[in-house]
Amino acid sequence: MPVHQAGNPEEADPAPSSKRVLTGRFSKAFFINKLFKNYFLFSILTLCAVLAMVIFFIGRTAVLVFGDVSPAEFFFSLDWTPEEGRFGAGLFIINTLSLTVLTLIMAVPISVGLAILMAEIAPKWLKKSIRPVLDLLVGIPSIVYGYLGLTVLLPLLRELSGEGLGDGLLAAAIVLTIMILPTISRISDDAIGAVPKKYREAAYALGSTRLQVIFRVVLPAAGRGIVAAVILGMTRAIGETMAVVMVIGNTPQLAKSLFAPASVLTSNIVMQISNVEFDSTWNYALHMMAFLLLLISFALILIIRYLGKKGGAES
Repeated sequence: MPVHQAGNPEEADPAPSSKRVLTGRFSKAFFINKLFKNYFLFSILTLCAVLAMVIFFIGRTAVLVFGDVSPAEFFFSLDWTPEEGRFGAGLFIINTLSLTVLTLIMAVPISVGLAILMAEIAPKWLKKSIRPVLDLLVGIPSIVYGYLGLTVLLPLLRELSGEGLGDGLLAAAIVLTIMILPTISRISDDAIGAVPKKYREAAYALGSTRLQVIFRVVLPAAGRGIVAAVILGMTRAIGETMAVVMVIGNTPQLAKSLFAPASVLTSNIVMQISNVEFDSTWNYALHMMAFLLLLISFALILIIRYLGKKGGAES
C-alpha cells in the first residue's frame, strides 16, 4: 500500500497564496484600467464642452448682426463701409474663395507630383532626404512665411510685373502654396504608399508601363487619401491669417487683378477686431465672419471623415 508522507500544508497546496497574488494583480489592473478609462472619457467630454462653448459664444454674438443688417445684405453686398453703417461681407467671401482656388491650382499639382516622386520614383536615399525637409517645413510658424513673403517675394513681384505694389492675391497665394505644400505632399505620399503592391504587380503583368501604373492604377486607388490631403490643405489656406495679412494689402475691396491690394475674411477680422466696440454692429459682423470660417472648417472636416469611413468600408 502507498504510504502518504505528512508535510507542511502550505507546501503541499500553494494554490491559496497564488490565488491571493492573482486576485491582487487583477484588482490593481482593473483599478488602473478603470482610472484610464475615466480619464480618457473626461478628456473627450472636456474637449466636446470646449468646442461647444466656442461655437455657442461665437455664434451667439454673430447672429446679433442680423438685428441691424439683413442676411442678404451681409452675404451678398460688396459695400463694406462700417463707418456709414454698411456691412457687406460679400467681397471678403469672394476674395477668400478666389484666394483658396488660386492656391489650390498652384499647390495641388506640385504637391501630388512631389508625393508621386517620393512614393514611386525616387531612390531610397532621396526619399530619406525629402521627407524630413517636408516635415520641417510643416512646423515653421506662419509668420515666418509671411515675413519672407514681405521681404523677398513682394519686391520680386514688383520687379517682374512692373506694378507699384506687389501685394495682392498672387503674393498671398504663393505664400499659402509654400505653406500647404508639405501637408498635401506628406499625406498624399502616405496614401500612395498604402496602395497594395499586388495592384502594381498585376498592372505590370498586363504589360503596363510605369507611368500607366502610376496614373491608371496607383492614383485612382489612392484617390480618397489624396482628396483628404487636398481638403486639409484647403482648410489651412482658408483659415490662415498672419501670413496673408503681411502680403495681401489689407484693403477692403474686391480683387479685380492678381496684383490689386485686397482683403479676405481672416485678414479683415484681425485688422479690425481690436478697434471696434464690443456691443456694436461692426463687432457682430466680424464675429459672423469668424463664425462663417468656423462652419466652413467643420464642413471640410466632416467631408474628410466621410471619405475616410467610406474608403475604409470599401477596402
